[in-house]
Amino acid sequence: MIDHRRLGRDLDLFATDPLAGAGLPIWLPAGAAARHAIEEYLRDLERRAGYQHVCTPPLGRRELFEISGHLGYFAAEMFPPMRLGEADDELVLRPALCPHHALVYRARGRSYRDLPMRVAEIGGMYRAERSGVLGGLSRVRAITLNDAHNFCALEQVGQEVSEILGLIRAAHAALGVRPAGVRLSRRGPGEKYVGDDAEWARAEELLRAALDQVTYTDAPGEAAFYGPKIDIQVLDAAGRELTISTVQLDFDKPERFDLSYHDSGGVRRRPVMVHRSLVGSMERLLAYLIEVHQGAFPAWYAPVQMVVLPVGDGQAGAAVDLARRATEAGLRVEVDHGGSLGARVRDAARRRIPYAAVVGAREAADGRAALRLRDGRALEPLPVAEVIGLVNAVVAARSGDLLPPG
Repeated sequence: MIDHRRLGRDLDLFATDPLAGAGLPIWLPAGAAARHAIEEYLRDLERRAGYQHVCTPPLGRRELFEISGHLGYFAAEMFPPMRLGEADDELVLRPALCPHHALVYRARGRSYRDLPMRVAEIGGMYRAERSGVLGGLSRVRAITLNDAHNFCALEQVGQEVSEILGLIRAAHAALGVRPAGVRLSRRGPGEKYVGDDAEWARAEELLRAALDQVTYTDAPGEAAFYGPKIDIQVLDAAGRELTISTVQLDFDKPERFDLSYHDSGGVRRRPVMVHRSLVGSMERLLAYLIEVHQGAFPAWYAPVQMVVLPVGDGQAGAAVDLARRATEAGLRVEVDHGGSLGARVRDAARRRIPYAAVVGAREAADGRAALRLRDGRALEPLPVAEVIGLVNAVVAARSGDLLPPG
């Protein structure tokens, strides 16, 4: 069975160390490169869709989480409050980003012209998971969430949710995520929920309308404590179902934080808060992607996109020049001088590097390189500029193939 923990170790993507602590993985350079490429893509996708990015602290005063309801409904999954001294406030590591995003909204007065207001962040949060349930990147204590909160008028909710679902589909297609199903997570009996029955009924009705033409399963009891949600499910390598993306409606936090806007008639109204994550946490996402791609990521977020292999010492200068030009063009490139050419080609394949550019004496003299693709295909020598252009075209297209379309 493909296991992201073994592949992560073999490909030097991440490490765990008892000194760091359980559930606190360390991202190594290769894993950090893949993660950063994905984060840059997500920020750009969100920016083009009208999101404003913010940076908020991963902890806050105890009172912040009392107001948000997390300490009342979610305390078992939170780390204990910390106090630096008797005169200091108690500080809490946040279990979610939404309280801080509510503070972003209320940083100044808002009118209907500001809505929908889309606040996004790839930010840190912390969950006090028990050691027995931790595993690799799938279940961790330090979480980096691709998160956003859309503040909108009630009549805008349907359009906002529909657009969010479209963004989720776009992100999944680019990353190679293979959804296994959609779930409408609703209230269930015997659980602690905030809000009244009318608000829950209204929220569930809005989400059902947004799922028109979409096949989904009904999941009572799986809602967040503050509202119903749409969950996009995937299967990991062991066949276990997990949530990778989510859209949640929340009438409660705007009330708790006294959020408001003035409508066209000057009347003060409450916005609806739509929680959404296109791809969930970076940790769970990478665990899934490592397994589904078996470490062979699409070229656009492969840690090393091309390795340059000089056949002999006489081609070292040409190889270094090719790597320099490719790096200046925005690619992640290495030069491998050590060992036989066959051994270096095999090592590139073992590391799942998409392209190996071989530079022999004839190629060096002609300003060319011969590309070998990760899947075994080999191309005739091309001018260095065309080699770089080919790889950049695949990266720009965010294609799953290793040759440009057409």
